[in-house]
Amino acid sequence: MVSRLEGTGTESPAAVLVEYRIRGAQEPVAKLEFREPQSEGEAAGYLTYKRVKSPYELYMEEEGIPVFRGIGVRDTRDLPLGDWRRLGGRGCFLHLRGIESLKGLYVVEVPAAGALNPERHMFDEFYLVIEGRGSTEVWREGERRPHIFEWQPGTLFMAPINTWHRLVNATSSPALVLAANNAPPIMNIYNSRSFVFDNPFDFHERFDSSADFFKAKTDVEAETVRGRAAVRSNVFPDIVNCELPLDNQRAPGYRRIQPYFHGYPATAGTGGFIAEYPSGRYSKAHYHQSGAVIVCLKGQGYTFNWPIDAGPRPWQKGKDDQVLKQEYVAGGLVAAAPGGGNWFHQHFSVSQEPMRTINYWGGPTPQGGAMGSDDGEEVRAWNIYGIDEGGMTIHYHQEDPYVRRYYAERLSQIGAQIRMPESLFTGPSEVGTYHLH
Repeated sequence: MVSRLEGTGTESPAAVLVEYRIRGAQEPVAKLEFREPQSEGEAAGYLTYKRVKSPYELYMEEEGIPVFRGIGVRDTRDLPLGDWRRLGGRGCFLHLRGIESLKGLYVVEVPAAGALNPERHMFDEFYLVIEGRGSTEVWREGERRPHIFEWQPGTLFMAPINTWHRLVNATSSPALVLAANNAPPIMNIYNSRSFVFDNPFDFHERFDSSADFFKAKTDVEAETVRGRAAVRSNVFPDIVNCELPLDNQRAPGYRRIQPYFHGYPATAGTGGFIAEYPSGRYSKAHYHQSGAVIVCLKGQGYTFNWPIDAGPRPWQKGKDDQVLKQEYVAGGLVAAAPGGGNWFHQHFSVSQEPMRTINYWGGPTPQGGAMGSDDGEEVRAWNIYGIDEGGMTIHYHQEDPYVRRYYAERLSQIGAQIRMPESLFTGPSEVGTYHLH
């Protein structure tokens, strides 16, 4: 009998390891047996213990490819790739801080002049092409001919839930694709790989097999909840170079459009959004729930992240050690609000050309809607209203002075200058009474 738990180095008052044999087993098997407290001053259970891995974390381990952890990565091209036997390519998971249970991310390399293995799964998945050209085949069980559409760098597309699909490389060089999905909540709820990957259910309302289902559409309309620009399509051929309507909410000259994909309610805020900051300009700091992942599509920049408990001016208050910074170039990414809750974050364009990004959606997650709101209640546009006005934004004239000073230094290194109107920085410098949701 062994009373010390292997690997912990601590005595266990609650359980002991007992060696016993199972019929047919070659070696003794260790079994934990519960032990009640021996006195009133002793409590059952361990004093310290390791966090249990979620079903999604176990799935990542079982897939046998590297797992990157952090708040972001400068360039996804630099991630280490491992042979992904199930998919037939090479890949790497990104298990980003704060979104571990909400959104799955990975990069996969499609073999030169080859293809990934066909797959289907009970979670939503979206693809952004980082490098390469090829095509995607999509079909439902029993269909003789797949739906086929082509992709290139900058193409954004979706595979309807639980449809068979595979990616085919049309060139003699490997292609690199960044995928986002809502696999974590699905796997964590059902905890069954056979349910997720071998389920015959047909979501006919999500994929109608129409001939034009994957035909790119460009008609701009007003997004139904916020009234901002949107496009309904299941394939966006080139989100790096497409025209973006003027928006101005995040910064003067800021451009934005929101993709809508088939099968999701317009109120769901589907597809994230594609945005562009002019050179020499940056977003207002803001906060919201974790979940957003910002992928740089063009140009380069950086993001500041800090907990709302540090306040709107962390450098001035001596709390700059709580500020996280992520640099990125085209192909890099960062998790906004990485603390598992409401963190301020602020995005900066540091290039001669405009910086374009996508807030990369992975599909519906357990959290949704506006924070602190009831059905039918009007919610203030948090990009416009400040934290002292019921919104979630720090106005430029109320931000920490370090933000603007450091940005000017970064721009000077590339021979550029701040192009923010001076009028944005006039007004009461102190943030009045505010309530963070």
